[in-house]
Amino acid sequence: MRMRIALFGVLAAAGLSPCPTARAAELPAQTVTVTYDHPERFTETREEKALAPSRASNDYLATLKTYIEKRGAKMLPAGQHLDVVITDVDRAGSFEPWRGPRLSEVRIIKDIYPPRINLSFKLLDAQGKVIREGTRTLRDLGFLTSDTAAARDDSLRYEKRMIDRWLRNGPDKL
Repeated sequence: MRMRIALFGVLAAAGLSPCPTARAAELPAQTVTVTYDHPERFTETREEKALAPSRASNDYLATLKTYIEKRGAKMLPAGQHLDVVITDVDRAGSFEPWRGPRLSEVRIIKDIYPPRINLSFKLLDAQGKVIREGTRTLRDLGFLTSDTAAARDDSLRYEKRMIDRWLRNGPDKL
């Protein structure tokens, strides 16, 4: 019993709650939420299934969702909330099966295959009142001319840069 009381004392001194429900109430509310509207219909999904079936995977969606939520949370003013619904994704590059069997399922990055993300959003204030809402088509036609050297090993570097540019515009211009 003394051990349990001592443990509670140590946790309280550290600012932690020994009760999981109390701890959950202390966590800040999520400021950005991202959902996908029918990802099976996304341009990227359809292209991969048709041109590179063994590579077909929607794993990139989880990475993109986490990235938008984290970056958006850093860029939003305190008290605001951003709801994003992604309606289509077409990643940079494409597959060119006519290059032969050895390259048929390799993503070829060329300026004729720019990244594109279609989304709708709602920016809300602390009381839940809509500040701004709309739809956007994020596209980067000059994606190969911008510097992404620092992230060469990131397969979503072009898409992330588009998201960053959109979020940097701020709440007034989202």
